[in-house]
Amino acid sequence: MSDMTETTPGWLTTDELEMARARMPILYVEAVPVRVDDSGEVTSIGLLLRIGPDGTVSRTLVSGRVLHHERVRDALLRHLEKDLGPVALPRVPASLQPFTVAEYFPTAGITPYHDPRQHAVSLAYIVPVTGDCRPRQDALDLVWFSPQEAASPAVQSEMPGGHGVLLKQALAHVGLAY
Repeated sequence: MSDMTETTPGWLTTDELEMARARMPILYVEAVPVRVDDSGEVTSIGLLLRIGPDGTVSRTLVSGRVLHHERVRDALLRHLEKDLGPVALPRVPASLQPFTVAEYFPTAGITPYHDPRQHAVSLAYIVPVTGDCRPRQDALDLVWFSPQEAASPAVQSEMPGGHGVLLKQALAHVGLAY
């Protein structure tokens, strides 16, 4: 037994995470940050600009794992703050029913969603934000697009792993199918 005190419960070491990813689906939350007008209509969608481990630049959504013994609501807020900054002022929906459940497989083609590292199940939410968004950690920038721009082939082609499909589903969910 170790004399070390666990100070970050719920986190796995890199080796433990790789072992878990190889054996079972991992639960994620994903958020599509939006700006809405006074009537509640979506006016813009925020997409993160990231550099992947292989050096490729892509656009993506707010996304991250749900930790052991963490509520989905808390995980969603933690990842929104991590990616958008502490003053983004997200308005998490009162009902935590996701607009879709995305199943990511390590084998491409089973679903539109692909993650070569793992089988993951992701609860996806549309989250209005009203504050000042300043990307943190591994995001280079946050760019706000009109719904039409976000649905364009140019932006969709910059979203790997099925995030473009997920974004189109989010737009359709709020009545903005393009």
